[in-house]
Amino acid sequence: MKSYLYLFILIFVPMQFWAQSNKLQFKTTHGSFKVMLYDFTPKHKELILDAIRNDVYKNALFNRVIENFVVQGGEHDDDIALREKDLPTNEHYRLPAEFDSRVFHKMGALGAGRDDNPQKASFLNQIYFVVGKSVSVDDLDTIEQKKGIKFTKEQRETYFSKGGLPRLDGDYTVFGEVSEGFDVLLKISKLKTNEKDAPLQPVSFEIIEINE
Repeated sequence: MKSYLYLFILIFVPMQFWAQSNKLQFKTTHGSFKVMLYDFTPKHKELILDAIRNDVYKNALFNRVIENFVVQGGEHDDDIALREKDLPTNEHYRLPAEFDSRVFHKMGALGAGRDDNPQKASFLNQIYFVVGKSVSVDDLDTIEQKKGIKFTKEQRETYFSKGGLPRLDGDYTVFGEVSEGFDVLLKISKLKTNEKDAPLQPVSFEIIEINE
């Protein structure tokens, strides 16, 4: 219920000028890494900051791990579907998408999970990190033609040099990126999983705000 209150506050309270460079530390059972939140996506930034301050991610798990794709954690799709099963659609609370050409699905990008709602709005308590793969010119050209989008010069150069998941651009909100310790995520992404992509050994995490 707390999360729903935060959602309404974020949507209807007038925008403010948020402080620059909010940073987080993720402490996992396989090591720690740091994340920088984007000011370009203020509502998603404030959502996760509020969640951290109110222990929403306390004892959280990375519960969907796919090598060369994503490491996903927080509330699982199945749990969300079960919780919302008997609720009317207008009570399936989501955070409206925030798309910005400066943020995209490069390696280490932090995104918000969602279902197939037509507004592409985000779940309140589900996040993922991109541990994608190499990207070619043909890959980007094909995606542009299929989705009717145009990648910027910066996006193309970053995808070619670092890789990522460009096919998710414009469909899922990206609101941060790993600034240190990406090797920890890569290690997690290679763990053995079951048929539902859940690690055979639970991977827990906690998130703290840091000041540098």
